[in-house]
Amino acid sequence: MLLDVLHVEPQKDYILVLEFENGERRRFDMAPYIDQKPWDRLKASNTFSSACVGFGTVVWSNNIDIDPETLYELSTPIS
Repeated sequence: MLLDVLHVEPQKDYILVLEFENGERRRFDMAPYIDQKPWDRLKASNTFSSACVGFGTVVWSNNIDIDPETLYELSTPIS
């Protein structure tokens, strides 16, 4: 299921709080990916916290993004 990300809130410890177009709020842990390319570049000071929404997913500068299906499928609902 392809759902666009409408809002992202970067948190400490490489956590993203996401709001999807279906109204769900979910938590995605980027820590398992942060040492892999291209996301390893997000460890630079304040780079991770610059996450924003672009084209229905989470994006950072330098053409770094993450697939919205991955964000939804591997995130956990926030109650």
